[in-house]
Amino acid sequence: MPSFDTKLDPNLDAVGNAVDTTSKEIGTRFDFKGTSAAVEFKKKEKEIIVLGDSDFQIDQVRDVLYNKLTKQKVDIRFMDVGKVEKIGGDKVKQVLKVKAGIEAELAKRITKLIKDSKIKVNASIQGEEVRIQGTKRDDLQAAQALIRKEIDDVPLDFGNYRD
Repeated sequence: MPSFDTKLDPNLDAVGNAVDTTSKEIGTRFDFKGTSAAVEFKKKEKEIIVLGDSDFQIDQVRDVLYNKLTKQKVDIRFMDVGKVEKIGGDKVKQVLKVKAGIEAELAKRITKLIKDSKIKVNASIQGEEVRIQGTKRDDLQAAQALIRKEIDDVPLDFGNYRD
């Protein structure tokens, strides 16, 4: 029975490269000289920490980071932006979580969407992925098009195609 998996899978190496190039640009830009502006990537925790002297400076660093992520072909919808926190003195930080794996709520939304569509496919939650199975490849393609059209707040990937 043909099937495919729907998943949320960012390219963490590209995210790391974008953070590195952002750090280099922060080091060379005149408006960041003598400030505590910095950005670091924790790959295991899948989070990016943006440091700065003020909310405005954090916004500037985040803009540079988003630009570099876009150049690395990483969709910025993977970023879950946290709130700005004071960390002592006049310094602030912001944590950006990199979304990976479909959360239970989104998985339920996808399965409900498939069941309500009357397309002859089955959707089942497999951990952090949603597996779509059907008897015809055309039905699977219709389900994939429906998911792409209806769920646009996260960059879903489709993979693990089987015949």
